Amino acid sequence: MTLYTHIDSNIRRTWVLFSVFLIIIIGLGWFLSYYFQDQAILFIAVFISIFMSFISYWYSDKIVLATAGAKPVEHDQAPELYHLVENLCITAGLPMPKIYIINDPSPNAFATGRDAKHAVVAVTSGLLQSLNKTELEGVISHELSHIGNHDILLSTVAVVLVGAITLLADIFLRGRLFGGRGRDREGGQAGAILMLIGIVFIILSPIFAQLLQLAISRKREYLADASGALLTRYPEGLASALEKISQNPNQLHSANQATAHLYISNPFKGKGVSKLFMTHPPIEERVKRLRGMNF
Repeated sequence: MTLYTHIDSNIRRTWVLFSVFLIIIIGLGWFLSYYFQDQAILFIAVFISIFMSFISYWYSDKIVLATAGAKPVEHDQAPELYHLVENLCITAGLPMPKIYIINDPSPNAFATGRDAKHAVVAVTSGLLQSLNKTELEGVISHELSHIGNHDILLSTVAVVLVGAITLLADIFLRGRLFGGRGRDREGGQAGAILMLIGIVFIILSPIFAQLLQLAISRKREYLADASGALLTRYPEGLASALEKISQNPNQLHSANQATAHLYISNPFKGKGVSKLFMTHPPIEERVKRLRGMNF
C-alpha cells in the first residue's frame, strides 16, 4: 500500500464512522418517540442536534482556545514561528492560519477552526522551548495537515454528536425516573422486554459513540502524520518530535477530556488508561510508521 492509498483509505473509514454516529442519533430519537408515544421527541432531538451543530460550527474554536488559555501572537512577538508556519503554508497551498501560544511547559499543539480560511494553530511554550527547527516543522506540518484534510471541522461535529447522544439518553433515563408514561406501562411481557432492550440501548449508545469518536481521532492522527511527513519530505523531524513530546513528564494543565483528542499527543500522562479509551494511537506505532516511509 502506497502513502496515497493509505490516506484515501483512512478518509473513507473516517466518513464511515461519522455515518454511524448519525445512525445512532436517528435510532435513539426514533426509539424515544416510540417508547413515550410522542413524535415530538424525534423533532426535538433533530432540533437539538441542529442547534448544537450551529453553535459548534461558529464558536467551537473560540471555546477551545479560551479553555486552553491560548493567546494570539503577531509576527513581531514570535517571528521565527510565524515564518516557519508561513513557509509551510505556502508549500501546502493553505492560507495563513492565526497563531496562538499556550503558556505551559508541557510540549503540545493543536489546530482548530471551521475551515482553512478560519483556522488556528496553537502551540505551547514548552513545545517552542524543547524542539529544534526540524522537529517544530514536523509538528506544524502535522497540524496544517489537519486543516488541509478538513479534520478540524469533522472532529468538532463528532464532539457535538456525542453530546447529542448523551443528551437523548439522559431524556430517556429522566423520563423513567420521574414516571414518564411509556409503552412498558401498557403491561405484559412485551412491555417488559421492550423496556429492557431500551435501557440497554440507551446505556450503551453513549459508550459506543465515545468509542467511535476515539476511533475517528486515531485515524485522523495517522493521516495527519502521513500528510505532514509528505509536506516536509522529512518524516524523521515529526518522529523525533513525537518522541520528545511523549517523554516529557509535564502534564498539560489546561487540557480536559473534551479537548484532549485535538492535541498532537495525548495531553494526559497517566499510564493506567486502557488502550481502548486512548484518544491517540500509541506514539511507538506512529513513530514506526513515520520511519518506515520512503519518498
